[in-house]
Parts: sequence; C-alpha cells; structure tokens
Amino acid sequence: PDADKRVRVQARQIYVFCHAHILGAPEWALETARHGAEFLCRHCWDQETGGWLHLVRPDGTPLDRRRDTYDQAFVLFALAWLYRATGDREALTWIERSTSFLDTHLADRQGGGFWEEVTPEGATDRLPRRQNPHMHLLEACLALHQATGEPDWLDRAGRIIGLFHAHFFDTASGSLGEFFTADWRPAPGSEGRIREPGHHFEWVWLLLQYRRLTGEDGILAPADTLYHFAQEHGLVRDGNGPPRTVDSIAEDGTMLANTARLWPQTEAVKGALAREELLGDPTAGADADRFLETVFDYLRGDDKAVWQDQIARDGTALAGYIPASTLYHLFLCLSEYLRVRG
Repeated sequence: PDADKRVRVQARQIYVFCHAHILGAPEWALETARHGAEFLCRHCWDQETGGWLHLVRPDGTPLDRRRDTYDQAFVLFALAWLYRATGDREALTWIERSTSFLDTHLADRQGGGFWEEVTPEGATDRLPRRQNPHMHLLEACLALHQATGEPDWLDRAGRIIGLFHAHFFDTASGSLGEFFTADWRPAPGSEGRIREPGHHFEWVWLLLQYRRLTGEDGILAPADTLYHFAQEHGLVRDGNGPPRTVDSIAEDGTMLANTARLWPQTEAVKGALAREELLGDPTAGADADRFLETVFDYLRGDDKAVWQDQIARDGTALAGYIPASTLYHLFLCLSEYLRVRG
C-alpha cells in the first residue's frame, strides 16, 4: 500500500475498470475508474510546465518529474476510455491539455515522432529512442478516434504508421526494430539487433485495427511479415506444452533471451485474433487458442490464484511478484477473445 505510484500504471488501471464497466461490470467498476482518474488529475500533472509525471508517492508528492512519452501515451489511452465510459467532457479537456503538451515539448519536428522524455530542465536527449512509446501512442490515437469520432486522431495515427514504415519495420529481415539513434537509425551494437516477438504480435493487432478504420491496405504486407517472423523465430516449447513467446531474439532469429514474460503471451493471442477476425486467416483461430492456453499456463501453483510474470525455458517460474501493470495486458487480451468469439 505504501509503494510509489507509476503514473503509467495508474492509467492502465483506469482503462481496465472503464472497459470492464462498458462490458457490464457494476457501478463499482466505474467508481474505481473515477477514483483513479481523480488521483491522476489532482496529483500527477506537472503544475509547472505541464505533462504527466513519471512517479509520485501515494500522497501525490512528485518523486520523478520526467515527462516520459510512454507515460503520456497511456494517460491518453485511459482518458479515451474514461470519456467512452462516462461521456464526461472534463476528460476531453485533459485530452486536449495532454496532446498540446506532447506537441509542444516532445515532438521531433525534424526526424518525426516523439522524443523519449523531457526532464524538469527541459532536456530531450535521452537515448536510445524506442518504437514502444510510439506503438502505444498509436493505440491511444485509435482509442481516441473510437471514443470521439474525431478524424484528427486517425491523422495522428497515420503519422505514426508512417514512422513505422520509414524506421521501425526492418524490411531486410522482416522484423521490428526496438532501439534507435537520435536520427532514427538502428542503435549501435547489440541494442540495435534486439527484436521482441511480443511487440511483433502487438503491432500486428494495431496495424490491422488501423486498416479496419481506414481501409489502408499498405499495412497488410508488413503485418503479415511481422506475424510470421514472430511465429517462426519467437516461440519455444517446454516439453509437450503450448508454445511460449520468448522475450527477445535478434534480427536473424538468434535467441537472445529464451525467458518468457506473461505479457507477450497475451499479445500473441491478440495478433492471432486480429488475423482471424479481419483477414479470415483459417489458421489464426487455432493459433489464438494455443496462445490462450499458454496465457493460462502462467497460473501456477496448486491454488491457481497467482499469475507468474516470467518463466524460464524449462518452465521454472522466475519472478517473485506479478506487476499490477499486467492487468492491462490480461484484460485486453481476454476481452478481445470474448468479443471476437462472441
């Protein structure tokens, strides 16, 4: 109860309880979401220069005044779902403030996309740059469009898709780069080789959602390539059990870390479901079922009460706790499965 509060996790929890309420959870779910939003807006906005803080104490005292792009993306995602669940126009005010901060303080007007963070001193030179915050900004833009109907959010999503085509998607290997220099070249050394199969599946899900909303067929070939790259190189099996999506590989498919966290398993389910629903892929439904079996394989122990966060190649549980942030991955995965399967 006394642990410091990561702002991105506050945002993820707001999303979960808003979506749960939309799906039929009683009023307590919406009350929980409002409670989180009240804490967020009262304590987590930087009163000096704007933007959402990185870390606060339970009483709201700022601990880390960096404004991280990843954090901004998740707050926008939460606000989209808060507006969708409540129709509260105050959420729109916070969305406008958040977007204005991003555009003013974090946008890279020369290279495109957004810098990693802005410090209290105004510095934006943290390296390496990552695709990951942009992936979640894309997710937020799609959610904001669906919540408000405003076409501007699809325009913003399209600019992130452009960055994906120009820099994130490695056409030579058919994989997704993770880390980059200031001018969007692959990061030097081993960082530039890292590929996370979970993010491949997550991008597949987002790219196909973007196509559903826009009709843009230009994403079909890279989405297909990413899916099959992750399928071919990013899965391992423990005996006869279901396939696990590993944490990281290289661009040539070499295994870099054959440990497997829980969240990549949920993203594999979502990627397969998107192919089943939106492409009519006849094999994707079976993929989704196998990946879902893997997700529930992470419920270990006799009571099956606690999710494991990370598992070794031999099936040994590695983590001593389960991060609260994982609820976002689990909830979105399972709600997508139920929605698609109806």
